[in-house]
Amino acid sequence: MQQSLKNNTANISASVLMINGDGIMLSVCGQDYFLSYNRIPWMRDASINHVLDVRMSGKNAIEWPALNIDLEIDSLKHPERYPLVIKRDPLDMAATM
Repeated sequence: MQQSLKNNTANISASVLMINGDGIMLSVCGQDYFLSYNRIPWMRDASINHVLDVRMSGKNAIEWPALNIDLEIDSLKHPERYPLVIKRDPLDMAATM
């Protein structure tokens, strides 16, 4: 599924090119990006319909509305600048012991 945003003379779009067991291949603004489930684990169990429903969120971000996920395009270009940090509640840790 492809969603487009008309911006003056430019047509800016986002679409899912491929989904496999390792992650998702996206096309955003004419550039292709692979998002590994190691990087976006919250999408591993998402339904295909929800993953395909990606759209532009302004000029600098994409979103999956049904999944409540937003990503800046810069984080796709430079993932090393956006380390994932998960803050766990101490009670979560006690439940796994």
